[in-house]
Amino acid sequence: MPAKIYYDEDADLSLLKGKTVAIIGYGSQGHAHAQNLRDSGVRVIVAELPGTANYKLAVEHGFQPMSAEEASKQADIITILLPDEIQPDVFRSSIRPNLRAGNVIVCSHGFNVHYGQFDIPDGVAAVLVAPKGPGHLVRSEFVKGGGVPCLVANGPNGTEETFKLALAYAKGIGGTRGGVIETTFAEETETDLFGEQVVLCGGVSELICAAFETLVEAGYQPELAYFECMHELKLIVDLMYQGGLSYMRYSISNTAEYGDYTRGPRIINQQTRAEMKKILAEIQSGAFAKEWILENKANAPMFKALRKKARAHMIEEVGRKLRKMMKWIDAKEV
Repeated sequence: MPAKIYYDEDADLSLLKGKTVAIIGYGSQGHAHAQNLRDSGVRVIVAELPGTANYKLAVEHGFQPMSAEEASKQADIITILLPDEIQPDVFRSSIRPNLRAGNVIVCSHGFNVHYGQFDIPDGVAAVLVAPKGPGHLVRSEFVKGGGVPCLVANGPNGTEETFKLALAYAKGIGGTRGGVIETTFAEETETDLFGEQVVLCGGVSELICAAFETLVEAGYQPELAYFECMHELKLIVDLMYQGGLSYMRYSISNTAEYGDYTRGPRIINQQTRAEMKKILAEIQSGAFAKEWILENKANAPMFKALRKKARAHMIEEVGRKLRKMMKWIDAKEV
């Protein structure tokens, strides 16, 4: 069934008139939501921790940050834009005690609602408004008169009216300028996690490292391996971003295109596809969510160890050296 898509004419921004929106967390998405809504004529307040860089940024942008507790008391609509692993504790300690009938919780990712980490009381609804782009793009496109497409959904205690409110919120941040796709909390959460783990982060990172290691172990220079397996990936992704797989294949050499068709399926084979299905099943069953939640309750020891190991990989050392040679790159280090 084709997706249902909403645009500016389908959303009524006046539904936010007279309401106060609290943005909990002034990070990547938070700064964009807060400024775009304010520019759309919505009353916005911000919650952020004193002494942090994001607190200072919010002040610079003309807000007067307060605690999540105080913001929740004042707001009609509460948008939680903190990291997934932090949200449940903040919700329980600072937001849940101050909720009252008629409040609406807005999420930009469905993880904590879908996996039952928010105890949402009767009379309070949750909706999803999820821009499909990073916060800086949500802001910059809005300023230019455009908008980043969003996903929107009703969650617990949602009604026809809260869905209309979600559309109004999406319009306030510019989403309906690009198009807003109706979904569910389950669909957004499960597809988002699957894409991250199998393709965008896990799949691509492991593919890059495995290919780099194969070339280096075969005696090729690490610098050449880096260029072929890491650096040039952006060139290919940019072509996909502009015109899909067909435009990418149109733009590369015939030799590369033939290698794509004939060798690609040997890398992403039936065994790989079977593992993809296992990963999807872990996401759908809540097994991955349970693992991640428990990992954070233990102060994330495995996560920190894996991060440390990954940052020590040879490809990172080689990349740092080569990026210094390419002055046009706005190189970043962590």
